[in-house]
Amino acid sequence: MVEQSDRAPLLDWEEVPPPEPAPTVPSPVEENNLRSSPSNCLPADNTTPGAGWSTSPGAPTGVAAVTSRDSSSPSKHSAQWVVESTDELDSTFPGLSLKDHTVTGWEEKDQIVSVFVVTFDTRSGNMVEWCLPQDINLDGVEFKSMASGSHRVANDFIYFRKDSYFGLACFANMPVESELERGARMKSVGILSPSYTLLYRYMHFLENQVRHQLQCPGQYSPLEAFYEDKKAILPPGGNGLVTSCPTSSLTTIVNRCMHPEMKITHPAGCMSQFIRFFGEQIMVLWKFALLRKRILIFSPPPVGVVCYRVYCCCCLANVSIPGIGGSVAELRPFFYINVADITALETELSYVACTTEKIFEEKKDLYDVYIDNQNVRTHRESLQPLLRLNSADKEKYRKLSEQRQLLLYSQEVDGESSANEEDLFILFFMEQNNRIFQTLCEVAGSSDPTLTTEHVRAMGLDPQGDRGFLVDLLEVYGIDVMLVIDNPCCP
Repeated sequence: MVEQSDRAPLLDWEEVPPPEPAPTVPSPVEENNLRSSPSNCLPADNTTPGAGWSTSPGAPTGVAAVTSRDSSSPSKHSAQWVVESTDELDSTFPGLSLKDHTVTGWEEKDQIVSVFVVTFDTRSGNMVEWCLPQDINLDGVEFKSMASGSHRVANDFIYFRKDSYFGLACFANMPVESELERGARMKSVGILSPSYTLLYRYMHFLENQVRHQLQCPGQYSPLEAFYEDKKAILPPGGNGLVTSCPTSSLTTIVNRCMHPEMKITHPAGCMSQFIRFFGEQIMVLWKFALLRKRILIFSPPPVGVVCYRVYCCCCLANVSIPGIGGSVAELRPFFYINVADITALETELSYVACTTEKIFEEKKDLYDVYIDNQNVRTHRESLQPLLRLNSADKEKYRKLSEQRQLLLYSQEVDGESSANEEDLFILFFMEQNNRIFQTLCEVAGSSDPTLTTEHVRAMGLDPQGDRGFLVDLLEVYGIDVMLVIDNPCCP
């Protein structure tokens, strides 16, 4: 049965108290505890950004220095790094605990291109109150980082796109005894980056900073220090694009097979909550994602959990077979959008986005698939048959649920498992996609490029119910095979 709840406990923010000041060189017991923490279990070749703090000599005053455990090996590429003054760092960057300061191996340079504060003014509406650098173009960010309808929630977080950059903002709403502010003070603190793969690492910092801005308006020194330490060194040309993406904590096979921009360590429970929320409808979304359709998700605030659904939709279309999808429009995550994005969406061939603005429902030329809560629909007649679940869809969902139960059982019996639900879901759909395209490529390369009923069943599809899906798939990916039912010579 599909769950009606819009949130999963694992997606709720958790306030983590600041750690006690740690000595420069921890004892063996303390060191072991640090390394055994789940947040510090990074692979030896980890290059995930944001896992530690920069050691650049230009770091601002108030940023703790980072040194090697072994004084004879001062290189930044040493095996382990520790923070010399955690109490100073915690006061400068509240919300970043000791586990965020420790990193195994070397770290990728940070790519923060802007940090900003957005406020709601009772006379002027949403406005950028402060930002660094001061000359950056933030037009529209004031509406992306404080979504329409946010005044109804106490706090939220929002992923969004601004031109070639991705943004993450944390919003908070605090009651105040002020007639000028009409009883409520609302602000968002956010950052921009050329890639969203590292943004989640600063979620807790941004959450604490927005609380700080609500309680002490105008005190920007922690944000100034953060920007100076994390500001991006963009490649020549100024196109704002990242030429290489970091690895993540997903399994090696997932990292190797997923599109570079999808190598993100999603929050625990993200994928499982997504599939539990939609139930069997996940198979409908899977087909639309694989066909690279324009998918728009509507939901009232809070927006954060819906941004995760955007990411999860993109994960459904992963294929690891070389050469597949190279000429197909990329399924791009736009995350949160508003009316200011209408012009940009008019030229997009494929995307997944979410919004809180109901007016988009009327803009049918901007999307192919519209999702309102758990209701998936399309106004395009050619796509209507894909909304109906067939026997093969239900069988795939049954297998997915069965694999999840086996995983949970093994984790309960063994006490610990290297696998997790997120990897299971991603690999399940990747394997399904690979099986389809492997079969299609083999048939296309054979002396008789005819797709038979046996081929369709071998791909895990329904020969009758998925006929339209297959026809669209062959057209989108440019695969030259003939469906046997299209052959007039066949009965």
